[in-house]
Amino acid sequence: MELTQTYQQEPGFFKRLSVLDWLYALALVAASLFALNRYGAHMDYYEKGVLLLAAPTFAWLGWNWKSIRWLMVVLAVLSLSAIALYGGSLDMAEKKFFLKYILSSQSAILWMSALFFLSTLFYWGGLIARSETGGAIGSKLCWAAVILGFTGMLVRWYESYLIGADIGHIPISNLYEVFILFCMITALFYLYYEQHYGTRQLGAFVLLVISAAVGFLLWYTVSRDAAEIQPLVPALQSWWMKIHVPANFIGYGTFALAAMVAVAYLLKSKGYLVDRLPALEVLDDVMYKAIAVGFAFFTIATILGALWAAEAWGGYWSWDPKETWALIVWLNYAAWLHMRLMKGLRGQVAAWWALVGLLVTTFAFLGVNMFLSGLHSYGEL
Repeated sequence: MELTQTYQQEPGFFKRLSVLDWLYALALVAASLFALNRYGAHMDYYEKGVLLLAAPTFAWLGWNWKSIRWLMVVLAVLSLSAIALYGGSLDMAEKKFFLKYILSSQSAILWMSALFFLSTLFYWGGLIARSETGGAIGSKLCWAAVILGFTGMLVRWYESYLIGADIGHIPISNLYEVFILFCMITALFYLYYEQHYGTRQLGAFVLLVISAAVGFLLWYTVSRDAAEIQPLVPALQSWWMKIHVPANFIGYGTFALAAMVAVAYLLKSKGYLVDRLPALEVLDDVMYKAIAVGFAFFTIATILGALWAAEAWGGYWSWDPKETWALIVWLNYAAWLHMRLMKGLRGQVAAWWALVGLLVTTFAFLGVNMFLSGLHSYGEL
């Protein structure tokens, strides 16, 4: 009887929304309609559909995770400020102080890199010294890195159109750009779990893989002059890229996050950092949820990739090395989730499996580009 009364008294999701929640959603709708009215002539109907779906999607995200709201506001202010400073000319990047040192895409991404490194140091300092201050500073630095990284990507998108209307494209087309995307997605998902579980101890582990990605990004930038914006190769001149690649990297990012949580799990289960890390049950839950989210998006990305392949190459599947290794990654995590849900997989076996999964994923992400060739060779090192 008491359970029935409790259920009846619990308000529905929409009834729990405040006036501020609805104002936030209305602002998103207004922004989408403004963009559609102003730039709709340059969009195909797929792009218009994505733009209109963005409003309810980000409204839902903002309702469930309040931090997304101020993140979007800050990104809008910074990116629009950069656009205003450019004034339609790339030459302003060397003439305007804020563009040259902060808001141009390359400057913002360099700041992102430095902030991720600093965040890693403070997270580890907080973990080793049992200092809440260290973890708090690490978290704020991580948020700052996310802000500047996304700002850099948004401004880079605009810069590509300043070079030429035929050059302009969403910045997820080469290794330089997708490594930035990987860092952003991994960090953002970690920050969500950090707030959800009320623990910052995992930042020391997750930021390690992000810092490794940043290190590769900096090396790649210097050695290959990768920061230069290049025209899209013909195979990438498709709207499919705009949805396939982000979905793919949500998978990569959450799989990497799960692997680093697995490292923390294994250390604690072996008796290391016992009094510094969250309970094993919390670590196990984060690992499971990260893999579940990643698997869902990786599945969507694989399906979208097959549809894109059919349009570009005339067949849904060609056993290209990238496709083959994507299938291996999918089967690995499908087996992990099957064993978890059907057989109750837990403990060190699950953690080791998640950690080995990072090696498989890394080879699919980077190793294929380095050592193999195929239809996806446009991303090779």
